[in-house]
Amino acid sequence: MDSAVAIAALSLVVGAAIALLFFGNYFRKRRSEVVAMAEADLQPHPKNPSRPPPQPAAKKVHAKSHAHGADKDKNKRHHPLDLNTLKGHGDSVTGLCFASDGQSLATACADGVVRVFKLDDASNKSFKFLRINLPAGGHPTAVVFGDGVSSVIVASQHLSGCSLYMYGEEKPTNLDSNKQQTKLPMPEIKWEHHKVHEQKAILTLSGAAANYDSGDGSTIIASCSEGTDIIIWHAKTGKILGNVDTNQLKNTMSAISPNGRFIAAAAFTADVKVWEIVYSKDGSVKGVTKVMQLKGHKSAVTWLCFTPNSEQIVTASKDGSIRIWNINVRYHLDEDTKTLKVFPIPLQDSSGTTLHYERLSLSPDGKILAATHGSMLQWLCIETGKVLDTAEKAHDGDITCMSWAPQSIPTGDKKVNVLATASVDKKVKLWAAPPLPS
Repeated sequence: MDSAVAIAALSLVVGAAIALLFFGNYFRKRRSEVVAMAEADLQPHPKNPSRPPPQPAAKKVHAKSHAHGADKDKNKRHHPLDLNTLKGHGDSVTGLCFASDGQSLATACADGVVRVFKLDDASNKSFKFLRINLPAGGHPTAVVFGDGVSSVIVASQHLSGCSLYMYGEEKPTNLDSNKQQTKLPMPEIKWEHHKVHEQKAILTLSGAAANYDSGDGSTIIASCSEGTDIIIWHAKTGKILGNVDTNQLKNTMSAISPNGRFIAAAAFTADVKVWEIVYSKDGSVKGVTKVMQLKGHKSAVTWLCFTPNSEQIVTASKDGSIRIWNINVRYHLDEDTKTLKVFPIPLQDSSGTTLHYERLSLSPDGKILAATHGSMLQWLCIETGKVLDTAEKAHDGDITCMSWAPQSIPTGDKKVNVLATASVDKKVKLWAAPPLPS
């Protein structure tokens, strides 16, 4: 019995060894075939030894997509109205503003730097600029010029709240008027305020010379917070001249009329409130009084701007319309403002839903309205509401702000009206105004 068990066990061992040897040879052979086939794919073609081995499919796809991206970049640069791009910003550009001379452009960047570019010719390949480093820990949210081109007011957001800084420079003495300055003087802080607007962020800064009525011509600034308050400042001294409360849950933006008479605010509701800045006989600001309320939109107003003569306001709303209002009325006799024109916003998504404009800016001649939605830029005729031109992808990211130069700028051998736009793509672009229909 024991011998029978021993024989059976021996038979099993021998059988297993034979099976292992057989399958081992089989798999070694198959592996050799796989390796041989793989090596054959890397060898020159037998009928054409000069034919290179095929490249991996992934590399072909990568090369194709890279070429496609290059083509897209090439096409983007050739919009007929695209004049130039101001590069060198280290982060999203959060604010920009032209000075009254039309050739000084200040930009605020999330990298903590304000840059003042000199645009002697909008078509130049490079521009001189003045670099202003803000105090550490602050992120600029808006910028505006004070009196002339030598002072800049900046809103900066800190962990402890929002601050305002005015950078200025002393006027140079004994300067030979026949010689141009080769180097711009470095500005310094002339005044500063901290924890303004109850520590809420400043959304917009707007400024204008006080030229209405008995105004002394000095620049006044309006800072609009993300809350409901707006503060009016004297640009040169930093003195608070007045403040208003929109009482509309949350502000979107505010603007001062070009003559320094009115302040208008777009906020959470469909109505636009307008205040008048009242001046004393000595030219100083005596107070700010609410005088009008523009009613007609059915949804929140997203942006507004004044016409150059300060007698009209253009508004865009989420209700899909643009309205032009006449505010040159005898409000003290209870005369109501009038809606002069209503245009549908000519912008729809793929499903046919009307989109809204996020920002507006009116050209210095009052004839062309620039409007944005996301990264798209459009120019409209303010007289008819018709689209003059569209840059579908004006930037590689959402447009954050824009401004027309108050005067035409040299471009090559001619002068043109120039619009500047800024974006989260770290760039500022200069655009020529489109031609108006004859």
